[in-house]
Amino acid sequence: MFILNQKNSVANHFLAELRDVTVQKDRMRFRKNLERLGEILAYEISRSLPFSEKTITSPLGEVSTPLLEAQPVVISVLRAAVPFYQGIINFFDRADSGFIGAYRNETHETDLPVTISLNYLAAPDITDKTVILVDPMLATGKSFIKSVQHLLTNGVPRQIEIVSAIAAPEGVDYIRKNLNIPYRIWTGALDEKLNAQSYIIPGLGDAGDLAFGPKL
Repeated sequence: MFILNQKNSVANHFLAELRDVTVQKDRMRFRKNLERLGEILAYEISRSLPFSEKTITSPLGEVSTPLLEAQPVVISVLRAAVPFYQGIINFFDRADSGFIGAYRNETHETDLPVTISLNYLAAPDITDKTVILVDPMLATGKSFIKSVQHLLTNGVPRQIEIVSAIAAPEGVDYIRKNLNIPYRIWTGALDEKLNAQSYIIPGLGDAGDLAFGPKL
């Protein structure tokens, strides 16, 4: 598991502004910080992917350069992931993309388990591909698992890169127990825990509402 803020970098500033109750009120700033964090995590992911040497011809000669063997497929979980996804495809700019509509069924009963509903899938064939699955909050992990199960109707990938801005230990454990295909987890920060409503503590709040406004 890769946790970005285990080493100090400028990403700490983006994470801090995403959490800050004053700064996050600026929706454009919030979306931009998610995008920036996506770019940094895309760079880190790229370092782990297969490269092979290619000969490049410049106006003055040739040079051998390691280039990606294949572009990944980037999948965004709607709606919260859209700016985060944008940061990732800024770096993987030749990648195919897909979109999943997944949402938490809200309840005020704290003793009931969180359930996830899916209502949309538009994705290419992912057979033997590296899939980057993007959702800014890895809370219970159920939306990631449900999304993967839905994606498998489009083929079995070589590897899934699960990418979040912030993760909770409970969600990480749930993925480890329920995902039986090759995967890796990448996150900006691993937070303390989930609260009784299964929101990440300290987290940042509802990423979708902060990026795009409240929903009915």
